[in-house]
Amino acid sequence: MARHPDDNLDPPSETSSVPAQGAHSQLPPVPATDEGPPTYKSFRSELTHKDDDVIDPEWAGSIPAQYGVAPRVRIGASKWFNLLWLIPIGFVVLVIGIAVAKGIRGLPGVAAFMAEYPGTSSLRADAPVGFPAWLGWQHFLNLFFMLFIIRSGWQILADHPRLYWTRHSTPGRGWFRMQKPVPTNPLYTAKEDSITLPAGVGLPGRRHTIGLARWWHLGIDTLWLLNGLIFYVLLFSTGQWLRLVPLHWDVIPNSISVVIQYLSLNWPVETGWTNYNSLQLIAYFLTVFIAAPLALITGLGMSPALSTKFRWISSIFSIQVARSLHFLVMCYFCLFIVIHVTLVLTTGALANLNHMYAAQESESWTGFWIFAASMVIVVVAWVAATPLTYRYPRKVQRVGYALIGPAQRLFEHIDSKPGQYTEKDISPYFWHNGKYPESQEYKDLRDGDFANYKLQVSGLVANPVHLDLMALRALPQHEQITQHFCIQGWSGVAKWGGVSLQTIMDLVKPAPAAKWVVFYSFAEGSDKGLYYDAQPIEQMHYELTMLAYDMNDQALSYGHGAPLRLRNEVQLGFKMVKWIKGIEFVEDFSEVGGGQGGYNNDHEFFGYSQSI
Repeated sequence: MARHPDDNLDPPSETSSVPAQGAHSQLPPVPATDEGPPTYKSFRSELTHKDDDVIDPEWAGSIPAQYGVAPRVRIGASKWFNLLWLIPIGFVVLVIGIAVAKGIRGLPGVAAFMAEYPGTSSLRADAPVGFPAWLGWQHFLNLFFMLFIIRSGWQILADHPRLYWTRHSTPGRGWFRMQKPVPTNPLYTAKEDSITLPAGVGLPGRRHTIGLARWWHLGIDTLWLLNGLIFYVLLFSTGQWLRLVPLHWDVIPNSISVVIQYLSLNWPVETGWTNYNSLQLIAYFLTVFIAAPLALITGLGMSPALSTKFRWISSIFSIQVARSLHFLVMCYFCLFIVIHVTLVLTTGALANLNHMYAAQESESWTGFWIFAASMVIVVVAWVAATPLTYRYPRKVQRVGYALIGPAQRLFEHIDSKPGQYTEKDISPYFWHNGKYPESQEYKDLRDGDFANYKLQVSGLVANPVHLDLMALRALPQHEQITQHFCIQGWSGVAKWGGVSLQTIMDLVKPAPAAKWVVFYSFAEGSDKGLYYDAQPIEQMHYELTMLAYDMNDQALSYGHGAPLRLRNEVQLGFKMVKWIKGIEFVEDFSEVGGGQGGYNNDHEFFGYSQSI
């Protein structure tokens, strides 16, 4: 892909590198950069916030709809297969399968095989019979929660509609995409790459509403996991697990027999009240004990805080592997739901609905009416979720944070250590993102190669300072090779050179009252007003929190935040403020901007802390 001449993206040669740790106790004197008493301006007057907390046509700077392309998977080096072709192909395969199954079922060998393995699954003598009432409630709640989890998951995928098996997210190296090939514009951003989902499909549905989609996804995840934990406890305490776990190897030939019976349209006798057939048993076992735990594990694999802490896992199980597996688990659940519902309704609907919804073995209509009432709830929730989110986005954020907040606050205090990656891990491509600075002030500084640039560090500190690039480079140098986690889902590894935030704090000496550090950018956000972000001061002590002026052994490029950007490796990428013009130490951020802790928090309902 073509590169902008100002973007230094080439990784250095693969030589060994030891991150340099500055001696904070021996700071060089800061050169005087001002004549007369220094003055420190406030950047707060340049900030804006939304007057109305709603999702309207002006959302995200009136970002237009963009629908991408039909889902595709890569075949070989450069060929892409349109997955919509699976619909007619699947229909043809099904017809052929039915014809083959009908033809072979009467063969003596197949008939003998099916007589020996009729498809039933054997149970222990102490296995329970029937469906307890709690199982029906668990079943409904699981369905209800997954409705929101899957829809919001689609919305999150749409924000970076590409999947990779590599640690980095280099265009053309993915295995799945719902978007056109990346254009040759070297400053094309990840936000530009996001797509719109049809109304009523994604949650909430509008393009680049990933902040709200994550509150839905992570918040409902906690309820789904709580429901699942209760389910596991009841499952094992009541013996119901015996109905879901294959106990004999003959489940495999019996399941093959069931497949032949289904495809031949001479279906096996439904005995779900006492025990499932072998194919059902395998499907339920995979769903309950494999797919559900894998959904949790792969979800946590995308957390920057956990990935940088548990290096022995994330070194192999990268964010992109986790993201791809998470997507495949979602596909499994969707396929399971379609097949499961189809067979429930076509293999004795009244009996099956009575089993799950009325906890009885009968042909009455009781289960059907309970099922119908539950579907009304599901449909109403499906239809109402998007308009309610558009009208009350801040309430969605607050409820989401109330649900996921306890776990997130726990992860916020996880520090990480350097040394996980080496120069050979540096990504060949590192996505650009954000709205580029357009002010005359920044243009003048850039035209002068930032010779007149001065970083202002002020607020609740004993020694406020102005630091030009010479002064910053005179401070003890800090280097680290780390992985970037964008909230949109892409990632990349880069080598950063600069100065540790601990060194800056040793220099300015924050007051005890300072609890938050606000970083101001030269760039504006999508709704005008300076981009900014507030971060907890305790994270400024972390070894991997720094101000970077170099990237991959070259001066930081325009596209990646020149002349200075933040790195805080336990947070997501939107918090890594680029084009930094000032830093302010504050007691709290309620009076800064919209009072939510950052530009994306004020305007796009992100969280002020995003360690997951």
